[in-house]
Amino acid sequence: MGNPRPGTSPTVKPPDGGWGWMILVGCFVITGFSYAFPKAISVYFKELMHEFHIGYSDTAWISSIILAMLYGTGPVCSILVNRYGCRPVMLIGGLLASTGMILASFSANITQLYLTVGVVTGLGLALNFQPSLIMLGRYFDKRRPLANGLAAAGSPVFLTALSPFGQVLLDYYGWRGGFFIMGGLLLNCCTCGAIMRPLESRTGGSRDKSEAKEMLPAAKADFTSLELENYEQGGTSNSTKESGRKKGASRKRQKLLDFSVFRNRGFVIYTISKFILVLGLFVPPIMIVNYAKDTGVPDREAAFLLSVIGFIDIFARPLSGVVAGLDSVRPRVAYFFSFSMLCNGLTDVLSAKAATYTGMIAFCVFFGVTYGMVGALQFEVLMDIVGSQNFPSAIGLLLLIEAVAVLIGPPSAGYLVDTYRNYELIFYMAGSELILSAVFLSAAFYFCLKRGQPKSQRESVEVEDAGCGTAAGMERDYPRGLSTGPADEESLDQRLSGVERDQWDGSNVRGADSEVAAPAECSEQHYHTHSQG
Repeated sequence: MGNPRPGTSPTVKPPDGGWGWMILVGCFVITGFSYAFPKAISVYFKELMHEFHIGYSDTAWISSIILAMLYGTGPVCSILVNRYGCRPVMLIGGLLASTGMILASFSANITQLYLTVGVVTGLGLALNFQPSLIMLGRYFDKRRPLANGLAAAGSPVFLTALSPFGQVLLDYYGWRGGFFIMGGLLLNCCTCGAIMRPLESRTGGSRDKSEAKEMLPAAKADFTSLELENYEQGGTSNSTKESGRKKGASRKRQKLLDFSVFRNRGFVIYTISKFILVLGLFVPPIMIVNYAKDTGVPDREAAFLLSVIGFIDIFARPLSGVVAGLDSVRPRVAYFFSFSMLCNGLTDVLSAKAATYTGMIAFCVFFGVTYGMVGALQFEVLMDIVGSQNFPSAIGLLLLIEAVAVLIGPPSAGYLVDTYRNYELIFYMAGSELILSAVFLSAAFYFCLKRGQPKSQRESVEVEDAGCGTAAGMERDYPRGLSTGPADEESLDQRLSGVERDQWDGSNVRGADSEVAAPAECSEQHYHTHSQG
């Protein structure tokens, strides 16, 4: 990873609330634009085919290029975020997304639409999407599955709204006016970027000093104040030298894009599975509107199909996040994700022959449920595999690989329709790809990864935290501003514990066996802490 932004620290404990809820709102909006926009823009495809005399595969390239930019620029986004931070990157991305759609309204051919809508707008959405997920991972830990589910619900909410809204714009203003107005809506991405406040680490030097002073009797206040100042000066000088050496060494090791995530077998397995998944995941929602129109369904009713998917998806994603956060499910979230992909693939295959409008509605209902489950779990699984520290580099590299699949999936489906004039083939193709991805992920995780590894890791971490001599134990038992050296910690602990005994027992005599009693006191504190938890 690269250098963190000033005032930020990747090791700061996520607040799991507070300003994090505003981050969640911003991520909700960004996710809605990023995932719903490439699908909602399909309501304009029929008009573009008449305007420029092109086929299905030509118009499908618009959505594919947007998704390819959303995924393929992942490493670039990771580098920019690690270098400049999330907020400025998202502000620039919002401007690019809006500018691309406004320029597209003046396009004279399909190639110009590829460049403006596909490249410029797609790049702008990418510069918003990935940083918003990174910020969400920094602000949430225990509630992260729920936060991911709520943020992912932005996609169906916006799909439900943007699809009929785009059809209204097309009816009243034409595709050029619709593109221009949509460009204005994308400026809201800048607002979302502005609220992405960096997570600042709290320095508790003066506060910890005042808290330590309050623990001492009033008669010893002057002596203790001077002693604490001398102690802090000595501890600060020692810690400054040590931290300087650590920062100098870490600066040499820091990278803007960390390829070491490929050493994680779980990440490699997940990347292969996601590549297969993306080949068919976006094909049905992109092609369903044109399919309905070709079977004689009116334009308004055809656009309504996307709203059905979005409406069902609104409830599926948060509920999936809640289920993924359960104690019995979260350690097995990868298998839950595999089950979601399997259900989505079976929905595509079993609904391939749906030729009536009622059958299409039924398909959209089941597709919305399973699609929402996949969308809510995909990034939660990735965060669970690589951790929040490696997530910026991991998601950048993952999205780059998925970009290749995005460029293959929808255009190949459009080619099949142009060649055979049969929509059943694209549903069979998409469904088989999702089923293959689900089987591969679950089988690879079961046979290639140690099933007991997560439990053993948790037990080892708990044992390390239980030791009072460890860094975690020292940080819990001592104020951060005072715990700088082992000798100083021991002397200060003896002094404070002696004063506490003076207060509790009414005696001014300190026992000579305070060092012997320290381990027993530490174990009692540890037992008391765990009993409260």
